[in-house]
Amino acid sequence: MTWTLPNILTVFRLAAAPLVLLAFVLLPRPMADWTALALFIGASVTDYIDGHLARRWDQRTKLGTMLDPIADKAIVVIAIAALFGHMGFAPLLAIPAAVILLREVFVSGLREFLGDTAGTLKVTKLAKWKTMVQMVAISVLLAYGGLQSGGGATELGNGPTSFAAGTFLYIGLLFLWIAAGLTAITGWDYFSKARPYLKD
Repeated sequence: MTWTLPNILTVFRLAAAPLVLLAFVLLPRPMADWTALALFIGASVTDYIDGHLARRWDQRTKLGTMLDPIADKAIVVIAIAALFGHMGFAPLLAIPAAVILLREVFVSGLREFLGDTAGTLKVTKLAKWKTMVQMVAISVLLAYGGLQSGGGATELGNGPTSFAAGTFLYIGLLFLWIAAGLTAITGWDYFSKARPYLKD
């Protein structure tokens, strides 16, 4: 096991994933919201940095290759769970979140099934854009929770909403729907590339 800086950053991202949810269990609001936001942004930034450093310093390892996609999916899935916890299951949130979660599980299953031929499903530029938009959407929605929790309930449709909180809410939901659209497109693209290997 090689502990290069890129690998350490990846492990940090993996460790930050459950802490995003635990922040809401252990801390009062809005401190929990801002702590979760800081952890999520920090993890999102390392997603770019660790890959960049691994390529630049030629420090790509089997450990990093294994942990990187796991950490990416863990931080997104757990952050979405945290959003459900304080925003409820309103369709405006639940529908795009369901599309994102389905795609993450589906692509992971495809890669596991393909095994040594999983290189067929290399990350595309559109998939990178999807990840960026997804991270922005979740960050903005976590910030909405922090702004709103001081003035009322944060479940969608309940409690008073300040102008700032409302702005963050609608921007976050807009980006989440865009991310869901990109998620569906990239998921279909990966499936199309994998189809020749799925024939009996």
